[in-house]
Amino acid sequence: MSKHESRRVMHEVRMRQLEVLHVERLTPHMQRIVLGGAQLEGFFSGAPDDHVKLFFPNDAGELVFPKRGPNGLEYPPGADPSPMRDYTPRHHDAARGELTIDFVLHGDGPASAWAEAAKAGAVIGAGGPRGSFVVADDFDHYVLVADETGLPAIGRWLEQMPASMSATVLAEVPDASDRQLLFTDAQCDVQWFERDGVEGAASSLLEDALRRVAALQRLSTKGDTFYWIAAESRRARNMRLMLAERDVPKEWVRATGYWKADGTDDEDE
Repeated sequence: MSKHESRRVMHEVRMRQLEVLHVERLTPHMQRIVLGGAQLEGFFSGAPDDHVKLFFPNDAGELVFPKRGPNGLEYPPGADPSPMRDYTPRHHDAARGELTIDFVLHGDGPASAWAEAAKAGAVIGAGGPRGSFVVADDFDHYVLVADETGLPAIGRWLEQMPASMSATVLAEVPDASDRQLLFTDAQCDVQWFERDGVEGAASSLLEDALRRVAALQRLSTKGDTFYWIAAESRRARNMRLMLAERDVPKEWVRATGYWKADGTDDEDE
């Protein structure tokens, strides 16, 4: 096997109807929801930044799933589709039949509104993950950079890291009350940055911190570093370009736009 061999693994996509088992407010802007149900059987997520597509009740309170047709996934004619958004599987416990999703509460949109009001017994749809990007585990150091939308993936990744790994976390949140406890056996330096009223798309806290860290890593003789970035789309793209200008190999960077300032839900990777 060659050095630093990351790989993409594809999975069979299944649509599931799940129900809320537990709800917990982690921080003022993060709601943890544990889902379960018979249809969760067979669920698999192979990487910390996997995404499942969640389907929320439409205006009539119904879950309407797309079905595979001649042109791909299609909704039934005349149906009111369920709003859908991508979310990270924060934790999956197959033995207990539980899937944990952490929702950022930002005050608008069907996902945030549903998560804030969710109670035990509420139903939701889930599809995927359709694939996993498995990052090579032989880098000498990992730099994980994200705003609050990427914290579920960072939390999951850190929990999976063994003591032999080394990581730096750069985490940006609305304010100090949104800091979370992050657990890991790895050698890890977690740095928190609070926006304190600045809009998430307008902040430059992560960019400034990454610039400093990348400069230190470039001077380091400790080996190769992998960079993982999740933030607003424009910001993630700019941080990827910043690393490219510092001659970081593109295969050593995974930068994803988890949201867009214009409100669309597309990813940019």
